[in-house]
Amino acid sequence: MNEILESIGLNVPVILLPREGVDLTKWAVVACDQYTSQPEYWEKVSGLVDGAPSTLHMILPEVYLETEKEGEIVKNTNEAMLRYVEDGTLVEGEKGFILVDRKTSHAESRKGLVVALDLEKYDYSDGSTSLIRATEGTIVDRLPPRIKVRENASVELPHIMVLIDDPDRTVIEPLFEDKLETAYDFSLMMDSGRIKGYRVSGPELIGKVAGAVARLADPDVFNAKYGLTDEAVLLYAMGDGNHSFATAKEIWKKIKADAEDKEAVMSHPARYALVELVNIHDAGLQFEPIHRVLFSVDQKQFFTEAQEFFEGCGSEFSVEAFESPGKAQETADAVAGEGGHAIPFVSASGAGLIKIMNPKLNLVVATLQSFLDDFMTRHRKTDIDYIHGEDVVCELGMKDGNMGFYLPAINKDELFKTIILDGSLPRKTFSMGEADEKRFYLECRKIR
Repeated sequence: MNEILESIGLNVPVILLPREGVDLTKWAVVACDQYTSQPEYWEKVSGLVDGAPSTLHMILPEVYLETEKEGEIVKNTNEAMLRYVEDGTLVEGEKGFILVDRKTSHAESRKGLVVALDLEKYDYSDGSTSLIRATEGTIVDRLPPRIKVRENASVELPHIMVLIDDPDRTVIEPLFEDKLETAYDFSLMMDSGRIKGYRVSGPELIGKVAGAVARLADPDVFNAKYGLTDEAVLLYAMGDGNHSFATAKEIWKKIKADAEDKEAVMSHPARYALVELVNIHDAGLQFEPIHRVLFSVDQKQFFTEAQEFFEGCGSEFSVEAFESPGKAQETADAVAGEGGHAIPFVSASGAGLIKIMNPKLNLVVATLQSFLDDFMTRHRKTDIDYIHGEDVVCELGMKDGNMGFYLPAINKDELFKTIILDGSLPRKTFSMGEADEKRFYLECRKIR
């Protein structure tokens, strides 16, 4: 069993949950990288918690990054972690996994499995062929604030969601047919739905999970699934929390490098990171597009350089005006049917459509972002923002000096093959649901 688990990068953790009597609605708060432009959200959360035991006291909401509050919050998180372990607020359960069923305002059910993954099986660098891979480019500059929190932390609590490609639903879904002990069942704060958790423990159930995951990792099964030959197996693809997982990797690398006993350190708990596995084929998991808006951009210059860029790559480039974004989208759909990439846009001069025929990348967002990255290295006065709603793209994009670009949602079925063939996607390629659907901090694990 241990050999199988190690081969698939799976670790069976000892999970800590709040003791009986703790108000779990106040305990669980949403991922720290949500509502980063809305301090009022986090102020309201603080008011709801009102001093009760809560994961709010164990995280650094990113709305407070680079503010005068940051240093004090980091210090308080480490103190709260120690206090909750020492005073019995957090209680160790039996070694095992937690089966999760999450209901949101957008989905009746999204299923997951809380496990620990082996950071030795993860490499976030470009061109990685590791068993666990980043889906989007990892920005190293985003790691230091997270490292500040984790480097002195005694426990971890994840908002990380990792995807598996299990079309036959062999890993997570069958566990709901077993008679499992309920670990928790409560409503999440801020109208964010309800969550139920069940304990998955014992050799039989753990073996059942390990066997199903191992079958997904079989090289022959893997290559046949994607119509490939001799490609390195991609078993786990980062969904949400890539930078938090990368932070755990950096901390583990330092612990390993500093260790005097190189053999003993391989059993250190920081070698692993707690995550929630989610089947990409789960009906409750939706991918939302993330659009782009440029600020302070010269539209004529933008199109001139875009044409030079794409024709230099061997693609055909053209721009067409339309009376509305909706009309542009109709043509974009037709272009997609011809194998091209089409990007509707708006600006102060109206709506239009960029067409790139014979594109060199699989995804429309990757095609656009490849040029945006190139363009913005030369035009420092131009800023970019990543937008979820089409109405906001229209509102911002039509202001003088701005341009807004509408992007399609990525097809879930294409994600794994795209990562295998193209490597990590551009940042902000997709969002796994809306902000209130993101993972809430709940389960913990000792890492010291």
